[in-house]
Amino acid sequence: MATDGNDERLPGVPQSDGEDDAVIGLSNADAARSSRGQDHGGRDAVRADGGCGPETCTCGDRSAGDERPVRADGGEGTEGSRSSSALRADGVGVSNVDDEGNLGDLEFTPPAEDVSQDVDNGEPDVRVSVPEGVDLDTPTYSIRSEMNDIETPDEKTWFMELDAAVIDAGRCIQCGTCVAACPSDSIGVGEDDHPELVKMCTGCSLCWDFCPRGGLRYERQWKITGGEDNVKGAGDPITEFSARVDEEWTENAQDGGMVTHLLATLLEKGEIDGALIATEDDEEPWKAVSYLATSREDLIENAGTIYNQTLAVGNLDLARWEHKLPDKDWDELSLAFVGTPCEIEGLRALQDFDWDHDSQEEGIRAVDYMISLMCTKNFNYYSLIGEQLQEKRGISPDEIGKMDVLHGKMMVYGRDGEMILEEDVKNFHDAALKGCDECADFTGFCSDITVGSVGSSDEYSSVIIRTEQGMKAWELTEPTLDYHDLEDRSAVGKLQGWDKKKAFNSLERPFDPDAPRFIDYTDHAEQYGSTLNPHDDDYKAANARKRDASAKSD
Repeated sequence: MATDGNDERLPGVPQSDGEDDAVIGLSNADAARSSRGQDHGGRDAVRADGGCGPETCTCGDRSAGDERPVRADGGEGTEGSRSSSALRADGVGVSNVDDEGNLGDLEFTPPAEDVSQDVDNGEPDVRVSVPEGVDLDTPTYSIRSEMNDIETPDEKTWFMELDAAVIDAGRCIQCGTCVAACPSDSIGVGEDDHPELVKMCTGCSLCWDFCPRGGLRYERQWKITGGEDNVKGAGDPITEFSARVDEEWTENAQDGGMVTHLLATLLEKGEIDGALIATEDDEEPWKAVSYLATSREDLIENAGTIYNQTLAVGNLDLARWEHKLPDKDWDELSLAFVGTPCEIEGLRALQDFDWDHDSQEEGIRAVDYMISLMCTKNFNYYSLIGEQLQEKRGISPDEIGKMDVLHGKMMVYGRDGEMILEEDVKNFHDAALKGCDECADFTGFCSDITVGSVGSSDEYSSVIIRTEQGMKAWELTEPTLDYHDLEDRSAVGKLQGWDKKKAFNSLERPFDPDAPRFIDYTDHAEQYGSTLNPHDDDYKAANARKRDASAKSD
């Protein structure tokens, strides 16, 4: 080997005085270059990887075929030793290969199916290397600020900000719009029936934008949906009626049974494949949960009103109801949706844009009929049923057969139909959702049809037709109804005016039907004093500690 006066040799190359061994210490490429121009019969032509020989020659000259293979130690080998000629000269072998170059037995671990691979046979929920009795705190979001100087982009709004300004601020109306809006299914529902983050937030802003107590300027949504006059009085509907259904099952229905009968007619006429309504929870009496009714019997069994929210807009994942739906493509399905005005404001806004809302997408697009229930306020289930009725008034949920809020009174009936409570609804103010105070939409301006009791005599429902789609549903149902013109339109307008006045007193922002549909978080924070960039202030962690401390003190 030529060293130009330097005796330093290549790493891993053994000392050798033999000229023939010089090529062995070179890389394959260098060995190939050193053999160029040499006669195949010469020893200089043999490389460490076997060189040109009877098995390896690629130049087409087989004259070297008589040469015997040369070993790494420079000696001549037999045909059987050729496999070891490829071993590295420094003696390092290959896994599963013995000194003679023979491949040993291999063992393969089959991959796990449908679960993460268990590589150490440990419990998946146990932290590794944490001493027993030591509780390590998970770093909070503010660690981002400690590790770098990256600031939150102004144009991004995160779930944490919705949480700070609406949910933790006690303004959430439990409509479920944020759950439906999330394009990554990152928002779920917690044990307290409020939205919570269940996966990483991407900061897409959609949960904020579509929240009727956050970024959605709901009064602008009225004008987009129902026209200029929707900001005055009871709006400008197509027509209005007082109507009832004359059938035995209406004894258990609310007022005239109109919602149930409208939906049943749409199902029987093939206009819809199902209707998302509320039903009573199997385990907690008088707690409302979402339910997809697909038959007249389904609807009649669940007739009546339950006075708490179901986060209905967040329950439009068709996979959940697939067992009840007809065997057809989801984009061909048609649904009806019954909800409070705020729920329909959110749903209508979601439909106006082409964003993909992940698991809720097909359900949102499938809703073709929206029926709104007249509403001045709704209640927190645990506060109304548990605290106000059971604890303070001794009325067990199991004895309640029907509830109604009418003429400013909270009315509770037993299972035998006898009234067991009639009391001013103001006495139940502490159980009401505080975000309801900011709502000026008593009659559901964004719906196709509004149904309630105000404006009609007992056993009749007030029906307000607002859109052509609503008119279509009415015309299909009208032949089977007992109805006449709305008895007292002024009563509806009066209550709508009262509701708007209440909202004006509660809203911290201007009520402006002509302003942009969406409110920037920074603008909202300025009006409401909400925390900017709550991520950096560890808002959620601080509030969790505050709630824990409060619970312990109680």
